[in-house]
Amino acid sequence: MSRHPPSDLEAAAEAAAASGYPALQLEGVGRTYGSGPAAVQALKDVDLVIRPGEFVVLLGPSGSGKTTLLNLVGGIEEPSEGRVVVAGNDIETLSAKERTAYRRDSVGFVFQFFNLVPTLTALENVEIIAELAGEDPAQRSREALDKVGLSEVADRFPGQLSGGQQQRVAIARAIVKEPPLLLCDEPTGSLDLATGRQVLAVLRALAREGHHTVLLVTHNSTIASMADRVVWLHSGAVTRQERVEAPVEARDLEW
Repeated sequence: MSRHPPSDLEAAAEAAAASGYPALQLEGVGRTYGSGPAAVQALKDVDLVIRPGEFVVLLGPSGSGKTTLLNLVGGIEEPSEGRVVVAGNDIETLSAKERTAYRRDSVGFVFQFFNLVPTLTALENVEIIAELAGEDPAQRSREALDKVGLSEVADRFPGQLSGGQQQRVAIARAIVKEPPLLLCDEPTGSLDLATGRQVLAVLRALAREGHHTVLLVTHNSTIASMADRVVWLHSGAVTRQERVEAPVEARDLEW
């Protein structure tokens, strides 16, 4: 796949992958909303190291801090304390311009709701992101759709697609810029079992190819069995981590 010239952070991520350094490191990270008696501590003293190409599931109930953690890694929010280090770079030291470039080039987001533009085709929905990321947006968008198995529906509108197909278009949109980090917030939350399996199989394959480090937030403990590693959060703290010795295939999941 042809691609745009890498940003400094993208180049650092590639160097980190080649050298064996972490793709992502959280050091004593906390996030507090509000102040005084009304303050809410969403995350507290989180330490986490993720290797390049890992498929990591963040597991916990609603309110455990999972989405806040993704927002901090994605540069959407800033930690109240601690450091978020991506490919050796503390993202809190980035200028406003560099932070924008980081979100644009180094992070892909996949959400529970597809957020596709209904008046654009599947291809055009991917192209609107590809155009921000470099040359040949149409070609790179078609390649991204092919990677998620949707070449044949490129010219269909979201309303003509199933839920699983729409989510795979959303994944194509997230990966068209070839980000080192792919952050997924309940990506199967609105899907049935069969389509959820399809989406998870795509995400698992992207990590196995080594181009993306995947962090997937879910409250569905079954999905954890297909991860490389599971991180449990409760009340804003990491309570346990466990490596999965024999990850199952998405097609074998039941919930």
